[in-house]
Amino acid sequence: MKARKVTGLDADAPLADNAERLVLARLDELYSFMPAAADPDAVVALHDLRIAAKRLRYILELLRPALGPYAKAAGKRAKELQDLLGRIHDCDVTLPRVEALIAELRERDALALQSLAADAEDLDPGLVSAAPHVDAFRGLEALAVYLRARRALLFGRFLEAWQELQRAGFRARLEYAAAERPSGPAAITPCSHDGNGAALSDDLPSDLSPT
Repeated sequence: MKARKVTGLDADAPLADNAERLVLARLDELYSFMPAAADPDAVVALHDLRIAAKRLRYILELLRPALGPYAKAAGKRAKELQDLLGRIHDCDVTLPRVEALIAELRERDALALQSLAADAEDLDPGLVSAAPHVDAFRGLEALAVYLRARRALLFGRFLEAWQELQRAGFRARLEYAAAERPSGPAAITPCSHDGNGAALSDDLPSDLSPT
């Protein structure tokens, strides 16, 4: 997912002003995937929400000195959300591969049994035990069941975690923290490139640097 462009960044402005714009942009990006990601079948939206949580987390960790006190706690909540969505994503990636392998082995075994039948008018049910991948099926089916159950459990945990963030006023509190102007160098140093101040783009990923 391509990051949303952050507008209004000013290399001559105080770091805190640019930090506010960056945080609000990443926060808006995070919330743009809800309520779509509340659908358990919305695999893409859940993946994009995870990426958005990661970007918000990195911004909060990088710019925390220029933000209000809640930014530290918000960064931790973003990481928790990212980690939880990451485990869901693992299931979404692995389960289709397991099911595809099961389907492939099923087709191979069907062909093998057909070959064993030779010229018989019908297939002897007893030949099933001679299928070459009988043991593999048991393990793969068990893995598929586990992944489905784990994914459902984790998705429920995600919904609970998201609802808890809303009850705790996550968005409003972070917006307030982004608007705060803590005292100290981080709040007053311009993001200049003349050697007299910290350059914001020196420490940010390329997609977040002012253009």
